[in-house]
Amino acid sequence: MKLFEAVPNFSEGRDAAKVDRIVAEARKVAGVEVLDVEMDASHHRSVVSLAGEGAALSEAVFGMMREAVRSIDLNHHKGEHPRMGAVDVVPFVPFGSATMEEAVALAEALAARVWKELALPVYLYASAARRPEHADLAVVRRGEFEGIRDTIATDPARRPDVGEPRVHPTAGIVAIGARPVLIAYNAYLTTADVAVAKKIAHAVRGRDGGLVEVKAKGFEIAERARAQVSMNLTDYRRTPVHRALEAVRREASRYGVAVEESEIVGLVPEDALLDAAEFYLQLNRFDRATLLERKLAGRGVAPSSGAYADASLTEFAARLAARTPTPGGGSAAAAAGAFGAALGEMVLAYSQRAGAEDAALTDAAGDLGKVRGELLGLVDEDSRAFEAVRAARRRRKDAPGDAAASAAWAAALRRAAEVPLESARLAHRALAVLSAIAPKVKPTIASDHTTAVGLLVAARAGALANVSINLEELTANGLPCDDLRAERDALLAPDR
Repeated sequence: MKLFEAVPNFSEGRDAAKVDRIVAEARKVAGVEVLDVEMDASHHRSVVSLAGEGAALSEAVFGMMREAVRSIDLNHHKGEHPRMGAVDVVPFVPFGSATMEEAVALAEALAARVWKELALPVYLYASAARRPEHADLAVVRRGEFEGIRDTIATDPARRPDVGEPRVHPTAGIVAIGARPVLIAYNAYLTTADVAVAKKIAHAVRGRDGGLVEVKAKGFEIAERARAQVSMNLTDYRRTPVHRALEAVRREASRYGVAVEESEIVGLVPEDALLDAAEFYLQLNRFDRATLLERKLAGRGVAPSSGAYADASLTEFAARLAARTPTPGGGSAAAAAGAFGAALGEMVLAYSQRAGAEDAALTDAAGDLGKVRGELLGLVDEDSRAFEAVRAARRRRKDAPGDAAASAAWAAALRRAAEVPLESARLAHRALAVLSAIAPKVKPTIASDHTTAVGLLVAARAGALANVSINLEELTANGLPCDDLRAERDALLAPDR
């Protein structure tokens, strides 16, 4: 299997429901895993990381792009981060035996499709660039949506690589390419003076004589009353994270300020963080093979990660037992529902009679298989939704008068109710399937049918309890939730 990562960036960082609809398109594609979703209200941007084999991954990215083109209008978009499209950039990153040439081929095929089916013109950039200057994304994006819109028909340098020289009226234009792993790394300064951040960015970025493989800009993050040096490390082996941080610190000291904290946006290679640990801990003779998780992985024990649905039963149970906010009852309810649906599939398989397949049982098994897959996705989604609420609360607390922060919090809180409601809805659907086929279940597997039903009843009840807690907070804060309450009450009825 040849594995690729795609990291599409969308020009939407404030409407969680809109971002969820975009990401949902990727979750529909078998063989593709959504690894991470990062929203930033100040930059008004979301970064999604997903992985899979080439064809499936391309299909998932196209579905997300189609939804973004449908729902994002750049004519009404303002944020700190420069942008030129509703889908601003789509890089493909090869892993393992996959090659950069194959990643370029994915980029070119996707570019042709989005022009043909979405009327979205494309610049090919980085390793997929057809013009030398397009190897640099900053050059490709220069002028942003408005500047490109006004010059694309008359300036040969602005002509797209794929498509006609005209931007999509609401979705603009997109850069699609192939590149190695990139680390998006931000440093927050102990000042709100964006001029200082811009001077530091100028000093550390490669094109102005700073660090190689570093791109940097200075931004004002109004809701935090801080200036930010935002960096892309395009080759962390040539310029590691700790070296970029130390360069920012040195330049900041010239202006009497310091680095308050830093953050990584999206995913980061493990070795990049280990490089930083070795540097700061002065581990000059450290052997990474001595890492506990790597030793365990060599014995077939899965290392800890954020993907609960992919963990072993032992690991998932241990995470549930830990004194941590996630995973919690919502994730456990979704997992119970997935087990119930899976056991139901087994019951249906054994209820078929050899040589006389029952079409109704076949259809029911297919329905339960879909429910199982969606509930497994909600195991992780429930935890993500809760963590999003926690992050939004912190942001709202840091910027009490910021409307965008309040809106992001309200959207996150509603999402935290919608996710377990979807779990309850799916469990209820599976229960209806099992009830309908009960007369056809062989007596020898009746206990399995009973167990499946019990798991699904518990999943529905637990998920609805989670919904109720979030409804209380929505109601207490005067946020609309009558539609959620009505569905919660309808799904509670069978348990009363």
